[in-house]
Amino acid sequence: MRVIPIFALFAAGVCLHAQTPPPASGTQSTSPSMTMQDGKTFPLQVVPPPFIPPARVVIQVGDMTITAGQMDMILEAYPESQRGWVNGPGRQDFVDSVIRVLLLYQEGQRRKLDQTDSYKAQLSFSAAGILATHTDADIRKTAKPTDADLTAYFEKHKTEITELRARHILIRMAGSSVPVLPGETELTEEESLAKATRIRAKLVAGAAFDDLARTESSDPGSRNRGGELGFFKHGQMMPSFEEAAYALGINEISQPVKTPYGYHIIQLEEKKVTKTPEEMRPDMEKAFATEASKKFVEELKARTKVEVDPLFLQTAKVTLGPAQK
Repeated sequence: MRVIPIFALFAAGVCLHAQTPPPASGTQSTSPSMTMQDGKTFPLQVVPPPFIPPARVVIQVGDMTITAGQMDMILEAYPESQRGWVNGPGRQDFVDSVIRVLLLYQEGQRRKLDQTDSYKAQLSFSAAGILATHTDADIRKTAKPTDADLTAYFEKHKTEITELRARHILIRMAGSSVPVLPGETELTEEESLAKATRIRAKLVAGAAFDDLARTESSDPGSRNRGGELGFFKHGQMMPSFEEAAYALGINEISQPVKTPYGYHIIQLEEKKVTKTPEEMRPDMEKAFATEASKKFVEELKARTKVEVDPLFLQTAKVTLGPAQK
């Protein structure tokens, strides 16, 4: 019997990814339960699968075998969610996929397809990719950020975990997707900016923001609430609106900010950081490891001869030809 080399099952993972549905989102509770139609909840008794010694052969196809220990090593290459699927409801699909790969692998050997230049080139690069993945994991493992590193990272990325509560007044301009309100006049972009500038001057002079929002704002969704937008996170607003809002101090009023809807005047009411540095620590350590790996590769590249034929970088150019009759 032959024990299959670990790298040979790389293709099986591709088959698995293509043939099995994605696992359900979310994590499984440590105390699973089921709620019935009458509202009563009953605990579920989970019986773990039997323990299998690492040296035990769990799959044999022809004269090729795979042990339980090898299978664990193969599954390490896949995301945790994928492993959860394989070790749960997708186990039979995965086994079927592995058997298919091994059957075709042995048939390919009988046809001497493993002696073709195409196979050898693809095999070589696949093996290189697997070793590169292991090397990258080893680099990340040794990248240990200091407390100072984590503090600096937290401060740099604080905006991404900060929520704002703000209100705004929108002055619609021609071409906006916001509908023209009854009694409202269509304004050009220049007229919209001029009106927004006048309203901002009134606010700075002491006019109530919510009163002007109710009478002047073109936003039907927030107008009756005095321009109140509630809390929003990074990435939820138009880029220019978001950039201006995050730069404001509490109760500060922005200059007119242009978006495709028109010109906005924004007042920041509250700023809330949603995670503590300790809660962010796992994400920060992962990001630090990614940056360390990227830097290491750049250093390797700087001291290694790397050349690419410029002809290989050229791609097809498409131009518009004469109209056909």
